Amino acid sequence: MKPIKEAPSHKNSVSEPENFDPKSGPLAERLLFNNRLWVLIICMIITIVLGFQASKLVFNTSYEKMLPSQNPYIVNYLENKESVSESGNAVRIAVENPRGTIYEAEYMDILRRMSDEVFLLPGVYRQLVKSLWTPNARWTTVVEQGLDQGPIIPDGYDGSKESLGLLQRNVLLANEVGQTVAFDHKSSIIYVSLLGTYADGTPIDYGNFSHNLEALRTKYEKEGVRVHIIGFPKVAGDLIAGLQQILFYFGAAILFTCLVVYWYTRCVRATAIVVICSLMAVVWQLGLLPSLGMVLDPYSILVPFLVFAIGISHGAQKMNGVMQDLGRGHNKLVAARFTFRRLFLPGLTALLSDMVGFAVLLVIQIGVIQELAISASIGVGVLIFTNLILVPIMLSYTGMSAKAVNRALQSEIAETNGEKKHFLWRFFDLFTERKWASIAIVCGLALALFGFWGSRDLRIGDLDPGAPELRPDSKYNKDNAFITENYGASSDVFGIMVKTDVYKGANLEALLTVDALDWELQHLEGVEYTKSLPLFIRRLQVALSDGNFKWYEIIPNTSMLGSLAARAPREVVNGVYSFSTLTAYLKDHKADTLTSVVDTVEDFKSKRGTGDSELLLAFGNAGIEAATNIVVKKANQKMLFWVYGAVIALCFVTFRSWRLIVVAVLPLMLTSVLAEAVMVWLGIGVKVSTLPVIALGVGVGVDYALYIMAVMQQQLNKGDTLSEAYYCTLKFTGKVVILIGITLAMGVMTWAFSPIKFQADMGVLLAFMFIWNMLGALILIPALSHFLLKPKKSCVVITEQGNESPAQPHSSIAQHTSR
Repeated sequence: MKPIKEAPSHKNSVSEPENFDPKSGPLAERLLFNNRLWVLIICMIITIVLGFQASKLVFNTSYEKMLPSQNPYIVNYLENKESVSESGNAVRIAVENPRGTIYEAEYMDILRRMSDEVFLLPGVYRQLVKSLWTPNARWTTVVEQGLDQGPIIPDGYDGSKESLGLLQRNVLLANEVGQTVAFDHKSSIIYVSLLGTYADGTPIDYGNFSHNLEALRTKYEKEGVRVHIIGFPKVAGDLIAGLQQILFYFGAAILFTCLVVYWYTRCVRATAIVVICSLMAVVWQLGLLPSLGMVLDPYSILVPFLVFAIGISHGAQKMNGVMQDLGRGHNKLVAARFTFRRLFLPGLTALLSDMVGFAVLLVIQIGVIQELAISASIGVGVLIFTNLILVPIMLSYTGMSAKAVNRALQSEIAETNGEKKHFLWRFFDLFTERKWASIAIVCGLALALFGFWGSRDLRIGDLDPGAPELRPDSKYNKDNAFITENYGASSDVFGIMVKTDVYKGANLEALLTVDALDWELQHLEGVEYTKSLPLFIRRLQVALSDGNFKWYEIIPNTSMLGSLAARAPREVVNGVYSFSTLTAYLKDHKADTLTSVVDTVEDFKSKRGTGDSELLLAFGNAGIEAATNIVVKKANQKMLFWVYGAVIALCFVTFRSWRLIVVAVLPLMLTSVLAEAVMVWLGIGVKVSTLPVIALGVGVGVDYALYIMAVMQQQLNKGDTLSEAYYCTLKFTGKVVILIGITLAMGVMTWAFSPIKFQADMGVLLAFMFIWNMLGALILIPALSHFLLKPKKSCVVITEQGNESPAQPHSSIAQHTSR
């Protein structure tokens, strides 16, 4: 073994600040490093101001932002929102009597008080509140004089046996069993629709609304009933409540990252600078959101962590570069400037690629995704200042501990003086050889085919009943299972609006059109029950005929039809018969169920025609989700096309070579294909909460590729062989790629224990993408480079000092020690 040589001092070299020309280097470097103190002061002021703004950040979401506002179905819904009774922005509260039936005075008193309290909650659309105690809960029956009707709660109700007997009769006459009242008569439902905003115009606070519901649950369960609550506002509230635990996992990931970075550097100050600057980026991002009038919702809670992750990736590269240059004998200021000079452009390209890739999500016309795109773009944008600029500037003041520098120095000198290469470097270097490069490419193609085959089963929308965002054993999903089991009228409502000229909705032609569609929907596997004006007329006609089902028909008599339609509830038809609804209650809101309903309606409209009637999709929570699924399906491939288009364009600006672009981008594409197969394996559908994740994963992955490509291209341009260039790259930026890839993957894997299922799924998916992006960059880049890139025989390169010199083999720490 050769003896390790010590690095002599270089009093006359450019390594000393007095011999370094501060006017050398690019304009950006001169502007920033010649005014280092001002840069630090400005960043400190910005951090204080935005930190104060971040304290005003609100955790909330908005039902309207979940809607694809440009979709024709949603346009129809918003235009006729005031005319429909079923809203996706609603909750159903089932109040159960575990000791008996609802026909007990004590239970009815609890239901009355709870119904009144819910009615008065802020944000409730009071016209659409319905329970046994509300005036819109009515019964209708046939008497000798014709029809009789009244409220379900009998006049003069006093809780006596006689009143309770009348109540039971009225419930049966109202045909509310399976809808407002459970099949076993042991529970009843309070239906509550929400407005979009409070009276003062501020958005509904779903976290606060859910908290109020939980307070009512706790209060009345102490009186002996059981309360079950479902609906979008409750899901949103549960997700917001779970943010505290999400922050715990975020903190655990930060702690784990700090430990690993310290283990790598053995330098407290350098570790602190990298982590603090990355956290500063998160503070800047969160501070800018309320300044722009935005909130942080449960579906974009992943963004701050991804900003932190990308920041750690770039900060660690800068820290490693400074440590390398300090080991070469440079002064801490000179080392920071040389690192900035070498790595600023690839880092800037990577961050701009991330920004543009995230901004591409703006083409998806769903408010929550557009806000996520803005939030992510802002977060990545501030990393240019906090990590590309601030990290090297702060290190130019603090430097790194002698222990950290000597450790890196001893390691590289040992390898250069003839000791064995690290087994990882030997392994990855194999892929610069033709044999192993060919094997890697063949394996990559096989994995791509496997991923493509597996991704064929990728589904759009929800794949599970209840709320897939939450665990199957969560309280919400247990409540959903209770209501689904005990009520025939499902909570998954798909509504179709029927518009005609005034008084034409009760005409024979219009009724037969709706009736024919109703018949087709009733025979779909996923439809449990329907409600429409023709169905009401048929049933009423039977009732008026002493229950004789021979009269279960739509009689071609205009005056009779108009008379019968006048008896229909307003939720079925309006007072002038120009607007009616056909409502299908579905067994679930899975993607296949929604697709079958949409296809049936559209096929009916195209083949049969609708005459003077206009059939408009859609309202109800299932109808709105069907429209969202259509938009997500179209946006999925479109999004990836634009993301990769942006990455390719920026890589071309940086490298000016199609060969380098192919080498950098193909590993990312392989990861995207495999990620879709993993989503199938995990049972994750593509929906609003999952659609952006693959784009975000591409954003982190491109950082790895660009840092490796930048250094490797520089060494190839100097005349190194591919093996020499890649070995130099592995020692300089490659080992940091490995460090960060594993660190971030382990950090997000902690999310697998989260009570929020979609966060746990995203943790597994992101961990997979972090690891595969890392492996793809380290294995496929040298393999593809073997066939596509060739080293230059000789060239003139620009040295760090700014002078021209003949091309030499790659510089190393050992070369500096032997000068």
